[in-house]
Formats: sequence, C-alpha cells, structure tokens
Amino acid sequence: MRNFDLAPLYRATVGFDQIADMMDRVLSSDVAQPTYPPYNIEKNDDDAWRISIAVAGFAEDDLSVELREGALIVSAKKADDGEERTYLHRGIATRAFERRFQLADHVRAMGATHADGMLHIDLVREVPEALKPRRIAIAGGKSSDKDVVDAKSVN
Repeated sequence: MRNFDLAPLYRATVGFDQIADMMDRVLSSDVAQPTYPPYNIEKNDDDAWRISIAVAGFAEDDLSVELREGALIVSAKKADDGEERTYLHRGIATRAFERRFQLADHVRAMGATHADGMLHIDLVREVPEALKPRRIAIAGGKSSDKDVVDAKSVN
C-alpha cells in the first residue's frame, strides 16, 4: 500500500480541510470497498444527479435513506417473515447493507422512489443566492472640484 503525506496540502491551503480530510479517509482505507448492492450514478444536468441502487427482494419498509453529516446513507434490513425455508440455490442476496455517499456542499436529496427492484435517489445542488456570482457596477471615475485641495492654501 502507498502512504501519502498530506501535511503539505494542509499547510498550503485555507478552507479546504473537508477535501483534505476526505482524501485522507479514502487513501488510508485498508478495508476493501463493498460491492453489494450494485449501484449507478447518473448525471442528469449540470447540478442534478440520480443514484440508482439495485435492491431486489427488499420492500419499501425494509429500506432507509437519510442525510447525516454531509453524507447520504442508504441502508436496508430484511424483515424476518418468521417462515423457515429450504433453498436448493440462493442467488438473490437479501442481506442487510449500508452504503454511504459523501455529498458535496449544497447538494441535497430531492426525493427517493422504489420501483421494479430499484431504489432511485434524486440529488440536486442548490447554491444559496449569497454564494452565487454577481456583477458589481463600476461608477464613473471623474473627480470633482470638491475633492481637489489647493496647494497654496495648505502651505
């Protein structure tokens, strides 16, 4: 495994602590990333995305989607129906899972839908008006006679 020293990044940047912390978490993670359940991330617009997660075998009541500390957390736990079954082959995994997606600033979940074994979560970036770029008008630069001081009257 490679070791990266991010100390120079901390010294040379101001206000990017969250990005540096996220890079540090990703690079120092020794645990293999889970592959269950499979998912897609689509970009629908410049500021809109859709996360689609394959959740075959789970009902809506078994699924949970929440936003916590800048992360979208999707989890599922199959409710026990009390029926004991004997499988000859079990290829459909319905084991409990938790999948985390770190969201950028100002990205929020618009809603979630569950249909045909897929959970779709729509995300959108909504930048507050105060943070949007704005044009500042430039006034004319003519100086008036009131601002000019006569050199003879000062001495």
